[in-house]
Amino acid sequence: MVISGAAVDPQPKIINRWIQMLSCVIAMMAIANLQYAWTLFTNPLTTSLQATLAAVQVAFAAFVFCETWLVPFEGYLIDRLGPRLVIGIGGLLVGAGWIGAGAATTLSELYVWYAIGGIGAGAVYGGCTGNVLKWFPDHRGLCVGIVSGAYGIGTAVTVAPIETMIKVSGYRHAFIFWGILQGIIVSLAAMFIVAPPKNWFPKDWKPVANVRQNIRDMTWFEMVKQPSFYAIYIMMTLVAFGGLVVTAQLKEIAGFYKVDKQVVFSGLSASILAIQLNRIVNGVTRPLWGWISDQVGRENAMFSAFLIEGLAIWLWLQTIHKPVMFVLLSSLVFFAWGEIFSLFPSITADLYGRRWVTTNYGIVYTSKGTASIFSAPVAAYVMYKTNSWVPVFYVMIACDVVAALMALFWLKPLAKRTLAQAQLVVEEAAPQAATAASQAGSGVA
Repeated sequence: MVISGAAVDPQPKIINRWIQMLSCVIAMMAIANLQYAWTLFTNPLTTSLQATLAAVQVAFAAFVFCETWLVPFEGYLIDRLGPRLVIGIGGLLVGAGWIGAGAATTLSELYVWYAIGGIGAGAVYGGCTGNVLKWFPDHRGLCVGIVSGAYGIGTAVTVAPIETMIKVSGYRHAFIFWGILQGIIVSLAAMFIVAPPKNWFPKDWKPVANVRQNIRDMTWFEMVKQPSFYAIYIMMTLVAFGGLVVTAQLKEIAGFYKVDKQVVFSGLSASILAIQLNRIVNGVTRPLWGWISDQVGRENAMFSAFLIEGLAIWLWLQTIHKPVMFVLLSSLVFFAWGEIFSLFPSITADLYGRRWVTTNYGIVYTSKGTASIFSAPVAAYVMYKTNSWVPVFYVMIACDVVAALMALFWLKPLAKRTLAQAQLVVEEAAPQAATAASQAGSGVA
């Protein structure tokens, strides 16, 4: 089998790709608490450190900033050194981040340690996502959705134990205990994760009609010259903003509307039940929308999902004082938000190739860091100044609607142009490659 004139390596004699994906799932679940359990610690931190919510949320922004903005560099290392080493080191940093946060006695110390955790989480997230994109060109949306979904769903099984541990033993003990556990799990999972050989493809695989894939591998430098890259980056920033607002401050929003302590089901308050259900939905939606995008195309899936999220936020705001509706509609918000972490890595690999996809998606992933600047401290500050979450919610709705329209009317034509240009480059290079091969075979200098 030949791809773009290059002989394909035989099936690798290593751990099969499905076991590797399972290892990535385990690693991603182990780092989920750093982002999705953060909201459980904000109130204890404001009390212990005698700080405002906006000041404490700077730590979350620092985490997301380091988790995202360093991924291109981490991806560069992974594409060249392999994922095992980088993900293993990331596991150690993940553990250190929470252990240090538990020992922090000042805001500055909290910022530093949570940023270190972000560096580790970014290495794990970027490494696992990039590796799955390389191993599964035949099920790209679905499989990257499963792995990124593990990051979204991981906290669903730990939020109640962490909440209980905070109440019984204090937030410091919870940080340290779970930091040690998470670091160990990630480091062990990393031992099973390796990259596929160069030019490896699944046997007898061909791309489906609705999802065209670039046969030319672009470097990051070539990618950022493409107009489609900027459409992708802006769209992901817009949609990430709303999801991060809810992720970082769901418990505070519940408290503001006085539904946080109202028991909804089986002794669970609205806020805790919402966090648990949201994490489950956030995990399930990623492979689901990834699979949908494999069938109907990335841009069409984006358009539908982003409109659903905008509508969900509007409906949530209308019924936010009712505990049951608070839980159900906040989950619908996550149902239409989590998919960005399957759709955007998939379209990055589709448009710019898979050889350097860890680096390339790492650059796209920094859009989440850009969004975090506004979603945590800025959103909290706006709420403090206006004494209302309504302005923040309407900005979230506007971002979703704009991104949905961009998917169809900006990104879709730009994506076609990117693929057409790449195809032209390959066709123009083919005769030259054939001539060079012929001369080499006949001994012509």
